[in-house]
Amino acid sequence: MSPSAESETIEHLNPIAARMMLAAFPEHIRAAFERRAKEIDYPVEAVLEMAIAGFLDGESLSFIDCKPRY
Repeated sequence: MSPSAESETIEHLNPIAARMMLAAFPEHIRAAFERRAKEIDYPVEAVLEMAIAGFLDGESLSFIDCKPRY
């Protein structure tokens, strides 16, 4: 794995991990993530990352700028 690919995996939600998480969600939640990703033309793992980051830090858009307050 190249250093930039490794950094990308550390800084963002891994696509494989995102798919595993989505598979564990109820169907209506999984479908909502997939619809939202399609609507904004983002990968579903980015939408999931935005949701998690936004929950932990209302001002963040991704894990890179997420500063959890908990």
